[in-house]
Parts: sequence; C-alpha cells; structure tokens
Amino acid sequence: MDVSCAFPTALDSPDNIALAERLGYHRAWVYDTPQQSPDVWMTLALAAERTERIGLGPGVLVPSLRHPMVNAAATATLAALAPGRVAVAFGTGFTGRRAMGYGAVRWSFMESYIRAYRGLLRGETVEWDGAQMRMLHPDGHAPDRPVDVPVLVGALGPKGNKVARELGDGLVATLQPPDFMAEHSWVAYLEWGTVLDDDEDDDSDHARVAAGPGWALSFHGAYEFGGPDAVRALPGGQEWLEVVEASPENHRHLAVHSGHCVQLNAADEAAWHAGGSSTLRDVTLSGTREQIRRRLDDYRSRGVTEIVFQPCGPDVEAELERFLEAATR
Repeated sequence: MDVSCAFPTALDSPDNIALAERLGYHRAWVYDTPQQSPDVWMTLALAAERTERIGLGPGVLVPSLRHPMVNAAATATLAALAPGRVAVAFGTGFTGRRAMGYGAVRWSFMESYIRAYRGLLRGETVEWDGAQMRMLHPDGHAPDRPVDVPVLVGALGPKGNKVARELGDGLVATLQPPDFMAEHSWVAYLEWGTVLDDDEDDDSDHARVAAGPGWALSFHGAYEFGGPDAVRALPGGQEWLEVVEASPENHRHLAVHSGHCVQLNAADEAAWHAGGSSTLRDVTLSGTREQIRRRLDDYRSRGVTEIVFQPCGPDVEAELERFLEAATR
C-alpha cells in the first residue's frame, strides 16, 4: 500500500508538499475548494517547482467549477512542470459545491465532463455545450497531445462506480469504504486522524486539534446524506444540530462547512464537548500505532492500494512523521 498525503489547499501547501517528499510520501493531493482555499492549480504548480519525485494532483476537482478546456489546459501545464508525476481526480463536490449552497454534480454531467476532458487531452475534437473544440496549443504552450495522465473518480455508490469503471483509471473514496473497491486496481482512500500515544486519551488537546477535523466529518456527512435524524443518532449530534439550526435555513451550509477539514467550527465544538469525541477512533484513522496498523491491514485486504492521510493541527511535520512511521512499521 502506498502512503500518500492530502492538504486542504493553503498558502503553505507547496512547502508542506516539499516536506512530504523529504519524508518519503508517495503522492500529495490538494483539494478544490475555492470558497475557503487558494487556487488548486496555482498551488500545484508551485509544488512542482519545489519537488522532484513526489506525485502531484488535484483531489478532487469539481467539474462545475471550470470548463473542461480550462482543466485540460491546467493538467497539461502541470504535466509539463512535473512529467510523469501527475494524476487527476474528479468528484461531485462534497465540500466544493455544498459549502456554496449547491447540491452535488449529477453523475450524468460527470460522465459527459470526463469524456470531454479526456478527449481534449488525447488531442481530439470534442463537443461541449453545443460547440466543437480541441486543444490548439502550439509548441512551447503545452506538451504534445496526447497528454497521458491517469484519472481517478471519487465515488461511494453504484452510479459513481459505473463512471469510475468506464472512464477512470482508479477510484477515490472517503468517509466509508465502498463494497466495490476490490473492482479497481488503484484505490486511493482519504483519511483524517492522528497517532495517539499508548496512554493518550481520545479527548486530549492533541486529539481534539489533530484528529477533531476528521471526526467532525462524521457530522457533516450525516447531515448531508442522512439529514437531521442521522445526526441525532451520533453522540453529541443533538448539540451539533442545535448550533447549525440556529442559523437561517439558507445559511446552514455555511455553519456546517466553516473550517471544514481544517479546524472545528462552533457546531463541532458543541458536539465534542457533549461527548461526541468518544467516537474518535471509530470514525477517523486515529489510535495507537498498533491500532492504526491493524486498520490499514483491513483496508488493504478490502482493496485499498493508496492510503491518503491529511494532517491537521499546528505541527504538520510532526503529524506527517508520526503517521508515516505508523503506516510503514
């Protein structure tokens, strides 16, 4: 199993990616969340200049945010800056759309988008939005077509799996490992968490800061996919819900996603202090080194080929070091 990392795109992400390369991480993914992050492609270009070996890629791009020609041109640019190191992942927009008040991209749109995007990179003339187009970049403006870059698809259900099998080179998953992972030769599974000392409590300050953002995703995910009743079923869920529902209905997505994947927001803090942290080891890749190794062995047996760890907290280097040591024994 390859050990990779992910970063919620920030101004220090290029330096953190260079650090991950020095430590020995396989690949670095960065998120496409423009409502809270710098531009994903600018960040990756800076990371390419500061690294030599580590794989690079956006994980995951949200198709509705850019025309397929824009993402194809950006992909070609990154492939020229970091030849042989680029992979691209697409998803329906768990945060990148929902945090702006929109629902997820339809899978029919995703399928059409990826077909057009891959056709452009092959140098084909494609139809998009009723018009014919192809990449016209002359020498020195982009690599010659075809630009061969693997594409992964973020999917949790059967519709997404169908698109991933037909149009992708692999699968990206998070929140809950889908049953169909074993159908794919490349499965990147995204996790948050931290390595706890053998005698460290789940409710320690370190656990709250470093693993809390990943733990909070259990509330965000339950709210998005299962609604209020699914949240109430979680320890601390009622307290979380009360904070979110104190906002006007058309602003609740802002209350849910503020600080998403980075720090605990007001609703998350309410749930944490109400005892929700007791589920920390169940919903994140947190625990002692031995507990994390057992979880990774389980993921491997279910088809995961690349574990992707997002560090949180003020000491990114320490979190990256601790996880890599645990994951590689």
